[in-house]
Amino acid sequence: MTQDTRDMFAQAAPHAPLAERLRPAALDEIIGQGHLLGQGRPLRLAFESGQPHSMILWGPPGVGKTTLARLMAHAFDAEFISLSAVFSGVKDIREAIARAEAIQERQGRHTILFVDEVHRFNKAQQDAFLPFVEKGLVTFVGATTENPSFEVNRALLSRAQVYVLQALSEEELGQLFERARQRALPGLTFSDAARTLLIGYADGDARRLLNLLEQIMGAVGRQGGQIDESFVQDALARGARRFDKGGDEFYDQISALHKAVRGSAPDAALYWLCRMLDGGADPLYLGRRMVRMASEDIGLADPRALRLALDACETYERLGSPEGELALAQALLYLACAPKSNAGYVAYNKARAFVAQDKSRPVPAHLRNAPTKLMQELGFGRAYRYAHDEPEAYAAGENYLPEGVVPPGFYEPTPRGLEGKIGERLAHLRWLDAQTKNTK
Repeated sequence: MTQDTRDMFAQAAPHAPLAERLRPAALDEIIGQGHLLGQGRPLRLAFESGQPHSMILWGPPGVGKTTLARLMAHAFDAEFISLSAVFSGVKDIREAIARAEAIQERQGRHTILFVDEVHRFNKAQQDAFLPFVEKGLVTFVGATTENPSFEVNRALLSRAQVYVLQALSEEELGQLFERARQRALPGLTFSDAARTLLIGYADGDARRLLNLLEQIMGAVGRQGGQIDESFVQDALARGARRFDKGGDEFYDQISALHKAVRGSAPDAALYWLCRMLDGGADPLYLGRRMVRMASEDIGLADPRALRLALDACETYERLGSPEGELALAQALLYLACAPKSNAGYVAYNKARAFVAQDKSRPVPAHLRNAPTKLMQELGFGRAYRYAHDEPEAYAAGENYLPEGVVPPGFYEPTPRGLEGKIGERLAHLRWLDAQTKNTK
């Protein structure tokens, strides 16, 4: 092991952040990720294989991605070179590769090249790694909080194993809390309520928990003492829940909200609405999604749902936050409780698909307007039957499709809500059509 590698695991300076001082120096010291690091689990087997391979570590902040990359370099006695995609460019990539080449040439040692926030690199920057990963100069380890399927180039992704890391559970955060208290918080005792509150504030993020404890240390000073729930609330600014506008958490939560409405689960829908508002989502974005839900999942089973969703958006525009959020919540509850039908959504998609593959058919002459004498002479509008002059205001047996198109049956009403009545009405009209055919 070189001096550089040993220095990575040397005890951090006393003034270093608590998260750095308590960074695990061995695989067994890592708290959490048992699905990957337990005995016989894939990432532990990768460490025990004796042969490093490129990988993408995908997971929320503060779950150990950087630590795992460092431990990998230690396990394989490899050089550790770290880049941050936030601050680095192609020039930095070239310098890192040149360093790896020099280390291999002079020392015969392999390099673990760690790229934090790899999803922030563009395609050209990600492509710059490919030839050096391909020929084995470096083992590439990328860390990302975003779905690599969308954010990492397919070529790079095909050369790396993806490992999904999970947020720490409350029990795991409790283990980390005790480790920090014993090793770095002498003279401090915590009430059970204070401990629970701190773990809740951490929200699955180990680094956040350690940073919060460091803030508590700063607030207490050197005298130490008993930390209760009130002290924690006074000392800490409450952090937002895990949420990233435009990232995976955002789309996962809006998906959960939509599915809760579709599944007629008002409590779950309200929970996800509040989670997203709590995380900083734009309330009007949520309102627009509710308008979509009213059209896609409720439709004609309850046409009032669409109007209610639009009214909620207008109310929010007038009142703003927080008062306008109540209108959004009430509209959401209505959507969740309303009868559901996607028959209109399905019919629209069927009709679009049919038109996209069909030829351009002319409008039948009897359906065309005839505002000029020439058009009348051509037969436009001739034999058109005015529905209001017919029994039940319905021209039984009339055809409104282009010639040669068999009625495709795009729209099939469900028996739920108002759409059940619509279905009965359409069935009656089809019966009238059949009676007309029988009399011809």
